[in-house]
Formats: sequence, structure tokens, C-alpha cells
Amino acid sequence: MKAFVVTHYGPDGAEKADVPVPSVGPRDVLVDIRAASINPLDKMVRNGEFKQLLKYKLPFVLGHDLAGVVTAVGSQVTEFSVGDEVYSRPRDLRIGAFAESIAIDAADVAHKPATLSFAEAGAVPLVALAAWQALVDVAGVQPGQKVLVHAGAGGLGSTVIQVAKHLGAHVATTASSRDVEKVRALGADEVVDYTQQDFAAVLSGFDVVVDSLGPESLEKSLTVLRPGGLAISVVGPPDPSFATQLGQPLLKPVMAVLSRKVRRTARKLGVRYSFLFMQASGEQLATLARLYDDGTLRPVLDRTFPFDQTLDAMAYVEQGKARGKIVVTR
Repeated sequence: MKAFVVTHYGPDGAEKADVPVPSVGPRDVLVDIRAASINPLDKMVRNGEFKQLLKYKLPFVLGHDLAGVVTAVGSQVTEFSVGDEVYSRPRDLRIGAFAESIAIDAADVAHKPATLSFAEAGAVPLVALAAWQALVDVAGVQPGQKVLVHAGAGGLGSTVIQVAKHLGAHVATTASSRDVEKVRALGADEVVDYTQQDFAAVLSGFDVVVDSLGPESLEKSLTVLRPGGLAISVVGPPDPSFATQLGQPLLKPVMAVLSRKVRRTARKLGVRYSFLFMQASGEQLATLARLYDDGTLRPVLDRTFPFDQTLDAMAYVEQGKARGKIVVTR
């Protein structure tokens, strides 16, 4: 089958190739992929940023979320049948959405939201899980709390806004001038136009900040939190709890060093810091599917590319042009 694989780590490390159709284990489902989306994580994995933590064997197929149709099920799978329309963010070390087919652990799969097209459903697993895990599992957001979401017009930010509103939060976000009305339509109560204002100068008293921009934004985000507030970053630096999540407790000292500066700054300000590396969960995707189907959540797409242009789609995202999710379709 055709796939886009990482042959070596680096910006030029991905290429189109012919690879075998994956074998199906007893707890696997084989999915004919109809749509897959591009995520910043694809670039990070391709470039080898996690190669010491995620031991992929080169070459491997890239791609972290997808929607498609089940074509085979393992002997122990009872919750899915051939012909089911599904979506998934496969677990780490079993990714491979930039391909014609993929074998996925059934625990990472859910039935596709019925109201979404394959392209729309393929756009949301990773960002929806990240938003849910950040706000529900890590932050435990409660009605009336104040949540700041950076880059609210992007694929992740647009989803975090919607989940935060579903949880009853007061939501602020940062966006460019052209996207102010877009993020308001998603549910943002306050919008800081970052081309005109510094968010740290106009916001304060937040319970939670979700940051996807990087060190400078994260450091300033700590200053807008109330005492005891929590800053969550999806781009790092990783903290010691991440080593536990990976099942590699011996890496805790390394993670402690990597995140020492931000954790020290947080302590001085009386706030907290947490790194989020989202985990696969078919159960959570089933919950999220219901929210998409009842209209609580909606996908935000920028554009689609044909499957053969997957590398062009990745380049488009890396150039910072996307205003929403970029999806490749077959």
C-alpha cells in the first residue's frame, strides 16, 4: 500500500513509499483510511524531537489521527464490525495515519460522529482528546472558572475554546485581527488581538491557561494566573510526571532539568505548571463524538489536500498558514 514514512530524522525525513498492509492482531481493527489530519506533532516526531522517548523503528509511517472504515477485526474484538465508520488517534508507537490502511488497537477507536464527514472527523481526534484531557483530566475545570486559550483560531485552540465553554468556563483567547470574530463565534468571551495588545498586560486572575505556542508565551502566561492557578503546555518543556506517563521513571531527573526554569518561576508566582502529552482513548472519543453530534462541538477546518500531496500539506502547516485543521483525504 502507499504511505508516507519517516526514513530518517530531520526536516527532509519523510517520503512516499510502498509498505505492506499491516497485520491485524487479536485486539486490532484494520481501517481503510479516508481522511487524516496534519498536526504539529507530526513535524516533531519526523524531526526526532522525541526519539529518546518514543523508540520508533525506522522506517515508520507518520500520522497521528484519522477517520475511515473498518475492513477487518481481530479475533477478540466485539465492539466493532466490518463496515463501521470510525475515527481514532492511535497510541504512540502505533501511529501511521498517512497511509491507505492502518491496524489500530480497538481501545483507541470510536465510532465516527454521524454528523461529520470523513474529512471533518479525521480532523478532530488528537485536538479533541488534547482539549478534553487538559481541561477535564488535568485541570478539572469547573463552571465559572476562567480559562485562557492561546491561538484560539488554530486547530487545538479552537477546540479548547469549545470544550471550555461546554464545561461552563469563562473563556479568553488570543487571536489575530482577522480571526477575532471567528473565535467569538466559537464561544470566546474575551479576545485579545495579539497584533495590538500584550495579553499579559490586559488579563489577570485566570484559573487555567492552555498554551501551544512555546516558552515566551508560557512564561508570560504564568503571570496572568490567580494564586494556585495552572498553566498547561502541549509543547513543553516536559515535566517529571511525563516520565511516569511514559513508564520510564528513570527519566524523571532529566525531565526535572528540562522543566526546571518554568517550574521554578511558577513556584515563585504561587502557581503551577503541567506538561500535557495526550494519550489515546477510544472511550473519550466516544464521549466527544456525542458532543460533535449534538452540536456542542464543531470541527474547524482550513483546507484539505489529496492524499498524494501529504508532504505539501505538512509544509503548509509548518509555514504557519493554517487557520484551523489541515486534512488529507483519499
